[in-house]
Amino acid sequence: MSAKAKPVDALDPRKALVPSVVKVNEVRVAKGFWPKIQRTAARIPFADQALAAWYAARDPATPLPAKGMIFAGLAYFIMPIDAIPDLFAGIGYTDDAAVIAALIATLGANIKRRHRDQAEDAVQRLKDK
Repeated sequence: MSAKAKPVDALDPRKALVPSVVKVNEVRVAKGFWPKIQRTAARIPFADQALAAWYAARDPATPLPAKGMIFAGLAYFIMPIDAIPDLFAGIGYTDDAAVIAALIATLGANIKRRHRDQAEDAVQRLKDK
């Protein structure tokens, strides 16, 4: 982690586009997204939206500012520290769902049909396991 990017910077929307923070979030999401989505895909109704955002963030055609914001939102989803701990049954993922919904509302134009199709396929594979 860069000396300029502290762990809490990943959750600060004012710093989401700072290059060192973007890199930290990208690395954090690359390591933690798939393990978390595999554990939760069958239980969370927004799994397809999170996956579509993931695919958009990994797409070279997605503009860098959009990638930075998507990585910030996905970093929030995978971080163990958040507003409502995921351990609380029923409400634990409501804050994560709100962050993903805000991402989709704000950056939805960057999440293409191909990303949504990839997400639907991935959710189906994860649920079939």
